Amino acid sequence: MLPYIDKIINEFRSCFSRQAAFHWFVITVIGLMVRSDQLGVTSIVRDLTLHPRCYETLIHFFRSSAWSLESLRLTWLQVVRKAAPLMTVGDRVVLVGDGMKQSKEGRRMPGVKKMHQESENSSKGEYIFGHLFGAVGVLVGASAKWFCLPLFMNLQDGVKTIWNWGASAPAEPKSDSHVVQMIGQGFAAAKVLGDALFLLDRYFLSVPALIRWKQEQAASGVRLDLITKAKVNTTAYEFPAAKKPGRGRPPKKGAKVKLKELFQTRAASFQTAEVMLYGKEETVSFLCLDLLWGQKLYQPLRFVLVLRGDQTSILVSTDLTLAGPEIISLYGYRFKIECTFREMKQVIGAFGYRFWSKSMPKLKRYLRKTESHPLEQVKNEQDQKRIRQTLEAIEGFVMCSCIATGLIQMVALTFSARTPGLFSRYLRTPSKAIVSEATVAVYLRRSIFRMVAQHPDLPITEIIRSKQEKNTNNVDLLAS
Repeated sequence: MLPYIDKIINEFRSCFSRQAAFHWFVITVIGLMVRSDQLGVTSIVRDLTLHPRCYETLIHFFRSSAWSLESLRLTWLQVVRKAAPLMTVGDRVVLVGDGMKQSKEGRRMPGVKKMHQESENSSKGEYIFGHLFGAVGVLVGASAKWFCLPLFMNLQDGVKTIWNWGASAPAEPKSDSHVVQMIGQGFAAAKVLGDALFLLDRYFLSVPALIRWKQEQAASGVRLDLITKAKVNTTAYEFPAAKKPGRGRPPKKGAKVKLKELFQTRAASFQTAEVMLYGKEETVSFLCLDLLWGQKLYQPLRFVLVLRGDQTSILVSTDLTLAGPEIISLYGYRFKIECTFREMKQVIGAFGYRFWSKSMPKLKRYLRKTESHPLEQVKNEQDQKRIRQTLEAIEGFVMCSCIATGLIQMVALTFSARTPGLFSRYLRTPSKAIVSEATVAVYLRRSIFRMVAQHPDLPITEIIRSKQEKNTNNVDLLAS
C-alpha cells in the first residue's frame, strides 16, 4: 500500500522548484490522510510526531513561491486520468459539480462574507459568515461502489477584488458569478480528462450558464454536456413551426409549455423503466420531450419528466441523444459529491485551515449595500500581495486535502480485495466489497509507522523520517 501511495505522490515532484518544498508537500498530504483531529496544521505535526519547530515551516510552505496551485491541479488531473478507474458512459467520463459553504468567523481572513444557508438542517443558521467553494469531482470505482473523487476546489465569491489586483491580474477583471464559474471549471477538467458529462443540481440551470457553456464548447474543442434538474414551475417552448411565406423574420419559439401541467395532461404518454438509483433497482415512469428553454436564448434541451411513487422531478440534458433512463440513472449519482464533502469535512478535515493576514481589513459584519467594501481601500502593493498569498494558502490547503481524499479513495478501490486488515474496523452496516474513506484513514493511522519501517528505501519513507528527527538545527526554511 505504501509503495502505491509513494508512486502517486512522486508524480508531483515536477510541480516544485525546490526539493524542500516537495518534502513539505508530502508531509502535508500524508498528515491529512492519517491525522486524528481537525486542528489545521497542528494536527499534522502531532499525528506524524514532528518536531514543534516544523509548525512554522509548514505554515510558511503554503505561502511559498516554490510551487503554484495551477501546476498542482493540472498534475492531479493527469494522475487521476492515468491511475483512477473512471466511470465512463460511452467514451465520456462523468464529472460532478457543486458549491460548498464553509462557516468561518475569521475577521482578517480573505473571502469571508455573509451567505444564505439553504440547508433544511435545523442545526445550521439561516445566514452564516464563511467561504463559498466551487468543487468539481469525477466518478471513479466499480459497480460495487462509486466514489466522487475531488479534482479541485476554489473560492468563488468574495474574492473577485483580490484576484483583480496587481500585475498578475487578468486582462479582463473577474466578475463571473458562482454559476458561470462552475461551467468553466467543468471544461477545465474535461480538457485533461477528455469528453465528459457534467452533473449539476438545479441551481446551475440558468441562461448565463448556458451561454458560457456554448462559448466554451465552441472554443475548447472538447465535448461537455450538462445533466441537471429544473424547477417544478419551469416553462419551456415547443420548436417553432416552419416560416410562412411572406415578409418578417422566422419565429424563434413555438407554443409555451408549462412542464408541471404535463404530469396530468400527458399522463398516458409516460413510459415505465427499471433504473439504478442510489444503489437499488427502482421502477420509475418518465416522459422525454425535446423543447426550447431560456428567455431570448431558446436553447434546445431534453427534458425528462420523472414520476417515482408520489415524487415528481424534471431532469434536463443538453445532450439530445441520451435516453430518458440514462439521464435518470446518471443524475442519481450527483449526490456522490455530497458524500465526498462529508468525508472531506469529517475524515480529512479539509476546511480546518486558519490562514489570515494583518494586512486584511477587518470584516464588517453589518456592511450596508451603499458602502464600499473595505478591500477596495487597500492600495498598498505589499498589503495586496500578503492578502493574495493568504488566499492562495487557503486554496492550497484545500487542494492538498483534495489530493489526500482522492488518494484514500484510490487505496480503498485498489486494496479492499487485497488487504484483509482494512475490514477490521467495526461498522454496524459493513461494506462487503469496498471500504469507506473513514475506514482507510483509520487503517493508515494505525499502521503508517509500521509500513514506514517495512519500506525503508522508499522516498516517502525517507521524507517522513527526516522530518521526525529531533535535531532541527537545520530545519529547511522556504523562501517566501
